[in-house]
Amino acid sequence: MLAEMRIQGLGVIDEATLELDPGFTVVTGETGAGKTMVVTGLHLLGGGRAEASRVRNGAEKAVVEGRFQAPAGSPAAKVAEEVGGQPDDDGSVIAVRTVGADGRSRAHLGGRSVPVGVLGELAEQLLAVHGQNDQLRLLRPAEQRSVLDRFAGDEVAGPLRAYQRIRDEWLRVAAELTERTRRSHELAREADLLRHGLTEITAVDPKPGEDEELVAEARRLADADQLRESAAGAQYAVAGSPDGDPDNPGALGLIGEARRRLVASEDPKLRDLEPRLVEAETLLADVGAEIASYLEHLEADPARLEQVLARQSELKSLTRKYAADVDGVIAWAQDAAARLSGLDTSDEALAALAARRDELAVELAGYALRVTGARAEAAEELGKAVSEELTGLAMPHASVEVVVRPRVAEAGDAQALEVGGRLLHAGASGVDDVELRLIAHPGAPALPVHKGASGGELSRVMLALEVVLSHSDPVPTLVFDEVDAGVGGRAAVEVGRRLARLARSHQVVVVTHLPQVAAFADRHLVVDKTADGVLTRSGVRRLDESQRVVELARMLAGMDSTDTGRAHAEELLAAAKADKESVPVVRRKAKKR
Repeated sequence: MLAEMRIQGLGVIDEATLELDPGFTVVTGETGAGKTMVVTGLHLLGGGRAEASRVRNGAEKAVVEGRFQAPAGSPAAKVAEEVGGQPDDDGSVIAVRTVGADGRSRAHLGGRSVPVGVLGELAEQLLAVHGQNDQLRLLRPAEQRSVLDRFAGDEVAGPLRAYQRIRDEWLRVAAELTERTRRSHELAREADLLRHGLTEITAVDPKPGEDEELVAEARRLADADQLRESAAGAQYAVAGSPDGDPDNPGALGLIGEARRRLVASEDPKLRDLEPRLVEAETLLADVGAEIASYLEHLEADPARLEQVLARQSELKSLTRKYAADVDGVIAWAQDAAARLSGLDTSDEALAALAARRDELAVELAGYALRVTGARAEAAEELGKAVSEELTGLAMPHASVEVVVRPRVAEAGDAQALEVGGRLLHAGASGVDDVELRLIAHPGAPALPVHKGASGGELSRVMLALEVVLSHSDPVPTLVFDEVDAGVGGRAAVEVGRRLARLARSHQVVVVTHLPQVAAFADRHLVVDKTADGVLTRSGVRRLDESQRVVELARMLAGMDSTDTGRAHAEELLAAAKADKESVPVVRRKAKKR
């Protein structure tokens, strides 16, 4: 849960610290005081978009810091551990988001600088913010389908993952078949060119590095006489005259003479040098032997030279066409063979692709039916659950139904799929459209919620939906930003009662203008606004019981200083307290996602 949040330089808030209750915390304040900045701060902590316009005038930056209770081993704690973040002394994890006046944003988690996306990962485990924009978004068909899938959990998620995997392959095979059929002539010409090149290369059969080896061999064969002369001279210098002429002893002979003179010396220092001459003599003998072997195998072979030059010519004919060297030619051949295998435009190849496409379509249709069936079952359950919540929100005669209907494919739809004898559009989320419909009273027609509900009714429908979804959502902290807009009177009391009951299983933070809702809170925070004629500042303070009475009186009718207003506020608080004490704690098990 979110234990504490500190805000600096955000909007009209100069500096404020919010200590949140584990149960129900309410945030109130006059219009324009800066209540929405609290929600903005939560969005920033959750990795939301940073805007320079949110930075307070005259401030260099806005800072939002949140202290989250994340037990060791929990998914949230693992997010921090993966980036090297360290828990605080009390085991909590501190997240910080900084937005500069220039629009640049930085994020920290557990004392470590992290990408902003990491805060988003943390928030997915800990925090869900619901505002009026979320209500509007829930009116979109795609969002309504997403809500149903979220409620259904693994019953839909499992077959949907398999559906999406098969669909990707089905689309790939279908696109390949279409491409090969459309470009059959062009691809056939390309295939002929590739085959011709492969045939030519195969006939020459180049070997890796062969061109460099031939260059070296050709140089040796062409320069054989010069090489022989150089090697013979070196041999003469090392070993001396081959006929043993004492006047030309060579290096080996001279070293031998030096050894004899040192050995015969009576001076021990000279004799100690003799082993080193032995080493030199051994090394020269090895060199002389290698030179002799070189001379023995060095031949001026015109026939071999001609063969080498002819082979070089063959290789050059390939390197001129396909690559800079033989290794490149071999690589081209390998790529060409791979490309050729995908350019088969024969009737047999196209038929095989078509068969594979049809096989995948049958498999895909099977998974689509499973997804539809799971959605239909979950839709009935979701509709009943939301309708039950509406009864507690002063709409006892209204009910909600969740309709799952097939999305019929239009003419020419490239993603048309036959499912149960009908051509449906196989989208990434299945073949279904989902719609929330409201039946205002028995006998009334079922209308889409945005058409069948007034503003206040729509808020209550959306709140009922959020309450139901909260029990299938594992995040511990739920934030509601004025989702009670358009609600008043007895309905407002029921909204407060519902939020208080939701706070039995979740941490609930509500920004509201309704005193009936605020009265049910376990902790009441108020955003105050002050002005000195130059700057407007806002801060947040926690109210005690007597201060709550004053604030609720102001919210009721601006009568914070009258006995009547105080009496109404005290009565409202007492009624809310009695209601909360009469309801036992009931925790619902969250569904797996």
